[in-house]
Amino acid sequence: MTEQTASVLRAGEAFRWPGGARVGIVFNIAYEGWSEGQVPGIGPMGNPLKPGFFDANAASWGLYGATRGIWRALEVAARNGVKTSVMTNGVLAEKWPDTVRAIHRGGHEVVAHSYGMDVIPVYLDEAGQRENIRRTTGLIADITGEAPRGWISPRGTGSPIHVGLLAEAGYLHHGDCNDDDLPYLAREGGAEIVAIPLIMDVNDLPSAIRYGNNARAMLEQFQDAFSAMRERETRPVMLDVTIHTHVYGRPAGAWVFDEIMRQVKAASDVWTGTRLEAAEHLMANRGALTATPHVAG
Repeated sequence: MTEQTASVLRAGEAFRWPGGARVGIVFNIAYEGWSEGQVPGIGPMGNPLKPGFFDANAASWGLYGATRGIWRALEVAARNGVKTSVMTNGVLAEKWPDTVRAIHRGGHEVVAHSYGMDVIPVYLDEAGQRENIRRTTGLIADITGEAPRGWISPRGTGSPIHVGLLAEAGYLHHGDCNDDDLPYLAREGGAEIVAIPLIMDVNDLPSAIRYGNNARAMLEQFQDAFSAMRERETRPVMLDVTIHTHVYGRPAGAWVFDEIMRQVKAASDVWTGTRLEAAEHLMANRGALTATPHVAG
């Protein structure tokens, strides 16, 4: 498969979320794992080890997501009655199947997140990308009883052909894009797939790890974005609120996730749903979308 020019249909100013809301909020939980022998590329320590040495500190830090973080995040969501989209690596279905079952039983969307965080599509050839999609999809389906319908690659980074491969494999939506405030419909190689931008404005990983902010800073980031969207914007918009189970699955970060959910639930003019629900809503209103040129990649 080669890189193809995609036909893209985007939402206009008249687009509205279910219930007529102009503002849509999606809560994401990034539940991440790494292949055997691999560790997170970043960690809480500021001084990286010399190349070629196993970083036991980063490995242990990442493992927190499976032992404690996912459970705390699911508890927060249940307390607020919020259904989330949970990015889930295939390796977690192998090593921590009870957690993946709990995500599914809780009514959350399981979004495929590659086999492991170290398996990034752009590093793979076409055969490798196909196999990664097949393997990840199968591992999650074996645990939940249904194939995931959405995909987000590690780093939100696919490849020039990956979106087409996802569409070919039957996926309804993907999040490997950052080029809009709203979902849009892309036609890739004769198939269609909804692209839902992974909006990074309120995301614990860059906030806490890249910029060194405390947990409360993400609450302020959310409040600023939420106020701007509701009080200053006139066009339809969407905002992701994302925590990683090994980062803000810890008590202080989970408190912020909880508080953001409380504030969103108190806003009667805002729609809240999963990425799957957003994709289905866009498809149901595809007649109002407008064609624009776009190069896939």
